[in-house]
Amino acid sequence: MLEEKMKAFGINIVNLIRGENLTREEAREMFRQVLLNEQPDLQQGAFLAAITAKGPTPEEIAGSWEAIYELDTVKVTPKLSPPLVENCGTGMDTLKTFNISTAAAVVAAANGIYMAKHGARAITSKCGAIDILESVGVDVECDVEIVKKSIEKVGIGIFNGMSPKVHPQALYRILSQIHFGTILNISASLANPALPRYGVRGVYSKELVEPTAQTMREIGYRRAIVVHGLNEDGTKGMDEISSIGETVIAELHESGEVATYTISPEDVGVQRTDESALLPSSDRKEESLSFLRILSGKDRGPKCEIVCLNVAPLLYMMGRAKDIREGFSIAKETIETGQAIIKLKEWVREQNSDPEFGEKKLDSLLEQINTHL
Repeated sequence: MLEEKMKAFGINIVNLIRGENLTREEAREMFRQVLLNEQPDLQQGAFLAAITAKGPTPEEIAGSWEAIYELDTVKVTPKLSPPLVENCGTGMDTLKTFNISTAAAVVAAANGIYMAKHGARAITSKCGAIDILESVGVDVECDVEIVKKSIEKVGIGIFNGMSPKVHPQALYRILSQIHFGTILNISASLANPALPRYGVRGVYSKELVEPTAQTMREIGYRRAIVVHGLNEDGTKGMDEISSIGETVIAELHESGEVATYTISPEDVGVQRTDESALLPSSDRKEESLSFLRILSGKDRGPKCEIVCLNVAPLLYMMGRAKDIREGFSIAKETIETGQAIIKLKEWVREQNSDPEFGEKKLDSLLEQINTHL
């Protein structure tokens, strides 16, 4: 029986290598076997590499998401009447920027949008959402109930995608053992314990923009915006809206229609910048200080501009702005009036098993940026 299961799994891997697609049910079953560790490590790794190299279809992503969410996700339901929203980048892009989506989530929450984030430590980037938030005082290893209460009370929380408290069966095991991007960058990021139905998602390839929006429709999202930003000549990409070059966008509407279009920085009133201005530091502490300079309004340069640019689709999608251009202006004002840093302070206090420790860590970093203007 075991030999037959291994053989069938191997045949599917060969088919993927040949460029053939799996059905949603086949993908779900293969990921089920990976999550339950029913296949040897070599076969599991070969499967993840093969499906990533081929390029996953919406059905394959949906099948892998279904296995992860059903078998390996601790589920919570925040008691809220407003809708839950999430945003994230999937990593694996060729244009490595500082962590943009985490700062954008804080600014969105400061505008009354309930953000249920689901992130990970860095796999293909310098500093992941979990890394940066841990550095500024958010408790990223807490129980999901603390995250749930943080979302309910202050409008923002993050579930650690690499924690056994969130994905107890296997996902944390797999992610801790691989250091390259896979289909899990998309499907695992969608396995959010709070199951939001509104989301903005950055992907690592323009070819994945429309399929990812279709996947989000397939698994129950009501509204979604999927983006892939380019550099000036279009040779590199980022999992964010770009302030360097054009951005390819797929927008899922309430009707189920997926519309695709491109925007440029000029379309939304943003001055183009050079990619060197958006590079991350190799030092996590410096990244943390940069994160706080942006949210406190002390850095109003290209990094702040691109954060506001990536808040804009959240505000537009949730009806807080009539379009991305207006959303950009609202986001800038949110930072300039101090609302964003106040929201971060609330978050650190609320998502914490030791609030006093978290607040001291944040206050210490804020003191450093205030004394080194």
